[in-house]
Amino acid sequence: MSERIVQRGLWFEEYDIGAIYEHRPGRTVTEADNVLFTTLTMNTQALHLDAAWSARQPGFGGQRLINSMFTLSTVVGLSVAQLTQGTLVANLGFGEVAFPAPLFAGDTLYGETECTGKRESKSRPGEGIVNLTHIGRNQHGDVVARATRSTLVRKRPVE
Repeated sequence: MSERIVQRGLWFEEYDIGAIYEHRPGRTVTEADNVLFTTLTMNTQALHLDAAWSARQPGFGGQRLINSMFTLSTVVGLSVAQLTQGTLVANLGFGEVAFPAPLFAGDTLYGETECTGKRESKSRPGEGIVNLTHIGRNQHGDVVARATRSTLVRKRPVE
């Protein structure tokens, strides 16, 4: 019988402070993604929904902006398989969140995450707190999203 390996994220001990984890493949964003996410979340911002109105607004070349919460969610989502699948206990919170450049339909979003710190949990044996900085870049390498995040992660099980 061959060995069975289940895909998982990193145990607390496997995170390296200062390491940058690149998440691939990227995700090409569509108009449908933007409209669906925007309407599901009741965000009525015309910059996301109204192509005619957006075309008359300065600064974005007549394009509708991709909803920034979709961008953030996707950047974090891109990290799951590599970092937190099956090892995350909880998101403890997000800190700084910024969107330094716009994202548009047709752009491809790539994610990377830096581990900026970690410590054992004082109140929850078998778990640790890992601090992460998520970065989203478009296909040109421009940073379109940046967010800090604190997570509670399981330690490697004792065998």
